Amino acid sequence: METERQIRELEKAMNTTDNRRLYERFLAVKLVLEGHTRKEAGHTIGRDEHTVSHYVKNYCHNGIQGLVSKKQSGRPSRLTDEQEAELVQIVAYHTPEEVGFKSRANWTLAIVCDLILREWSYGYTQKGVADLLHRLGLSWTRPTYTLKKADSKKQQVFLEETFPSLKKKLLNSDIDHLLFEDETMIRDYQAIGCT
Repeated sequence: METERQIRELEKAMNTTDNRRLYERFLAVKLVLEGHTRKEAGHTIGRDEHTVSHYVKNYCHNGIQGLVSKKQSGRPSRLTDEQEAELVQIVAYHTPEEVGFKSRANWTLAIVCDLILREWSYGYTQKGVADLLHRLGLSWTRPTYTLKKADSKKQQVFLEETFPSLKKKLLNSDIDHLLFEDETMIRDYQAIGCT
């Protein structure tokens, strides 16, 4: 009676999970409860008998929750909390050039790796630095550029008057092409025309 309830509970859990490993664990325990040997259950899910025994033991002690994997904490950070705080301050409020990386305006993972190695003598991979920066609340963004000599009044006039007028001429076939000088490079070997 108890075994039938456990089997139904496992079947329900199998139908609601989208985690393949968890599904395999539920299936292995269910097969053992149905009378299959641990070796047979292991063969079905592609694991060895010892692993299935471990699943069954965890299920017996903690039920369904005993089969759910806990998030692995991974290796502890090599940097201290103070060093991590200093890293955030450097990356968030200074350019690479300001901290000694010549001709570098934007932070890259490679530059942060070099910074950590130079400042604290710890070697990190770029993936490790990406994970570290994410954990510290920093996110990757692409720099946006603004034109220093841009005249906002002229830009507004262009958007509201000049461009709509040119667009109308283009649609009415009064003009054939509309080229923007600031964004287009015309090579002398390109032919502008119709064939």
